[in-house]
Amino acid sequence: MNTQEKNASQGAHTIIGKLSGKKIIIPNVNTPPMPSLAPPGVIHNGNQAENFGIIDSDRGYPDVRSFKRKFGLFIPATNTSMEHELWSIIFKNQGLDGLKGVGLHTTNVLTPKPQLKTEAELRAYKEQFLGGLRTAVDGALLAEPQYLIMGMSLEHIIGGIEEIRTPMVEMEEYAGLSWATWHDAIAAALGKYGARRIGMLTPFDKKGNASATQMFAELGFEVVSSVGFSCANALHIAHVPDWAKEKAILELLANDANRLDAVVQCGTNMSLIDVTEKLEPVVGIPILGINAVTFWYALRENGFAGPLVGAGRLLREF
Repeated sequence: MNTQEKNASQGAHTIIGKLSGKKIIIPNVNTPPMPSLAPPGVIHNGNQAENFGIIDSDRGYPDVRSFKRKFGLFIPATNTSMEHELWSIIFKNQGLDGLKGVGLHTTNVLTPKPQLKTEAELRAYKEQFLGGLRTAVDGALLAEPQYLIMGMSLEHIIGGIEEIRTPMVEMEEYAGLSWATWHDAIAAALGKYGARRIGMLTPFDKKGNASATQMFAELGFEVVSSVGFSCANALHIAHVPDWAKEKAILELLANDANRLDAVVQCGTNMSLIDVTEKLEPVVGIPILGINAVTFWYALRENGFAGPLVGAGRLLREF
């Protein structure tokens, strides 16, 4: 039974994405018996517990932590930043109308040789990530997520928006679930502000920045100024200090000469939430980091419409 057939048999329901307008199938992951218990049920010292009662699995108990939505997050195995940032958003917004009951199931895509110094190494990294993605999906589906999040700047390794979309379309069909992707998320976010002139901050080298600039141009945005930290190892991206990001934004991007509508940051292993919170009031324009924006898109698509704190203007305002 494939995922689509399983969804149909278990009473999946359909919603319409609040940003994309696309049909999103949300599988029912609480189909009875849930939890399924082996006979004789609850045991005490190896024997059936007396007078304990039963856990009525026929009602279909939800996941205790992810009872509102269980997101599947895919990140390169070297990434130590994105999951941390997404959980921080969840933990800072635990009100009843917030993200209590929203959970992440994170799966690593194996990238054992994360060197990025040369074009050959970049091609190898691309092959590692895309080659390992289907296996990662197979592993993630065992936890029965309801919606998936791509935690990778695909424009770093793939040139052209149609070429970026192709593997995501393939993975969406393979998984039978909808995905939040950076290219869809940032287009929606910039659209909320009517932004066209952007400054771009990345951990990429010259070639990576050129590929990212191409993606934004094809999406209809002008990269007026760009800064890349030329990280030669994907693991090391997480070690770029915040002061360097702040300096790049204040001195090289969001200055009077560039007349930017927004600052955009690529590279999911380069944490930006703290910098965003600190500098947005200073520069007066939105700072749109990939992790917060992609999670914003996933949440809004799934009907979580309330304002969220701790991750920048976008999540508070839209």
